[in-house]
Amino acid sequence: MSTLDNRGKNFENKFAHDEQLDFAVEARLSKLYGLWAAEKLGIDDDSAQTYAGEVIAANLEEPGFDDILRKVRKDFDEKGLEISDHIMEAELEKCLCEAKKQICEQG
Repeated sequence: MSTLDNRGKNFENKFAHDEQLDFAVEARLSKLYGLWAAEKLGIDDDSAQTYAGEVIAANLEEPGFDDILRKVRKDFDEKGLEISDHIMEAELEKCLCEAKKQICEQG
C-alpha cells in the first residue's frame, strides 16, 4: 500500500472516530441536561432517568440542540416553571463541557 493510500485510510479512520466521539458527547450532554431538567421539574429516581431518555430521543430530531431546548422549554412551561432561556442555554453549555470531560476520561 502506498503512503498516499495509508494517509487516506488514516484520515478516514480519524473522521469515523471523531464522529463516534461527537455522537457520544451529544448523547451524554442530552442525558445530563435531561437529569438537570428532571430535577427542576421535581422528577426523581427512575422517573428522572426515563425523562433523561426522552430528552436524548428529542435530540435525534434535528442537528444541534434546539430540539432539546424546545422539549424542555415546553415541559417547563407546562409545569409553570419560570426558567429563562438564558439559564437553560447556560446549563446546556455546562452539560456540554461536562459531557466532553466524561467522554474523554472514558476513552
